[in-house]
Amino acid sequence: MGMVSEVNLFCFSLLIGLSFLLSCSGVDASKESLDLPAHHTPDGFRNPYNRADRGFGEFLLWQLGRGPDEPQPIPPERIPEYQPKIVQPDIEVLKKPDFAKIQITWIGHASFLVQVAGVNVLTDPIFSERCSPFSFVGPKRFAPPGIKFEDLPKIHTVVISHNHYDHLDEATIERLGNESRFFVPLGLAEWFRDRGITNVVELDWWQSASFSDLNFHCVPAQHFSGRTPFDRNATLWAGWVIESKIGNIFFAGDTGYSPHFQEIGARFQPIKVTMIPIGAYSPRWFMGPVHVNPPEAVRVHQDVRSQLSIGMHWGTFKLSDEPPAEAPIYLQEALEKAGVDSESFIVMKFGETRILD
Repeated sequence: MGMVSEVNLFCFSLLIGLSFLLSCSGVDASKESLDLPAHHTPDGFRNPYNRADRGFGEFLLWQLGRGPDEPQPIPPERIPEYQPKIVQPDIEVLKKPDFAKIQITWIGHASFLVQVAGVNVLTDPIFSERCSPFSFVGPKRFAPPGIKFEDLPKIHTVVISHNHYDHLDEATIERLGNESRFFVPLGLAEWFRDRGITNVVELDWWQSASFSDLNFHCVPAQHFSGRTPFDRNATLWAGWVIESKIGNIFFAGDTGYSPHFQEIGARFQPIKVTMIPIGAYSPRWFMGPVHVNPPEAVRVHQDVRSQLSIGMHWGTFKLSDEPPAEAPIYLQEALEKAGVDSESFIVMKFGETRILD
């Protein structure tokens, strides 16, 4: 990685890392209300299954490369130089999908165009060149969005998992405007209203709302929130289950591994397709609580009993220490070790569309 890229990653990591270490601080039990759900605090939200603390010293250890030694999951000689795989999207197929099928196109990172029952859904859309509060610094795309913004069909709904810059992109949201219905976790509606967007439905974990023939279920994730070091966990983070008559779709958002996934699988069977993060997992001693690695992603796939899973949150931005090309190789190895058919958990090319009968 060149010097400019290293500076970009450090600046972005500094902002997110400060938010991360603050968000993982413990909650004073004396201030808790017995009436609050387990993931609520008097000042915001927390992870019921994760109480791991991260201090500023640990963050600096990570940035300086002086954290605990960890074995590389994939030997360096097995990891090729990263060359993003890009295909030209079929715009006609995107404009006129088969309403009797589920159609999914990978735009990049956690951004998908999901088309089901006549409804076009975007997940965590980011079309900006960088995932950063600044246009001139921060992680830059390895590849352009798989679909150009101007080539998108009419977007009816958008689901947002949380407010980190690589999942909630202000420029993209403002381009979408008030014509789309936004489904967001608790606390995020105010951010949208501040930008003149009022077509927002705000939900807590296990709450639901409908749009057309679809039901949108807000489900737990293990992560954190914050766009500055001073709004730690003030808004909720979540995944989304899109319930349709032709199959349920699970967008896991950004998450570490937790027992939540078994409950999601039990509540929403059958789950036809799941989008699971497989990247931004290294180093484990720092990233482990909030980002699954490929073996944990396979556990999520098994827990929710997904018929098909798609790897996301990799290969688009440099957010952590693993080589950009490592995640798909690590995923294949994890599938083999778990005895899971590799055709049931795939990665897609930028711009690629999958149509599920």
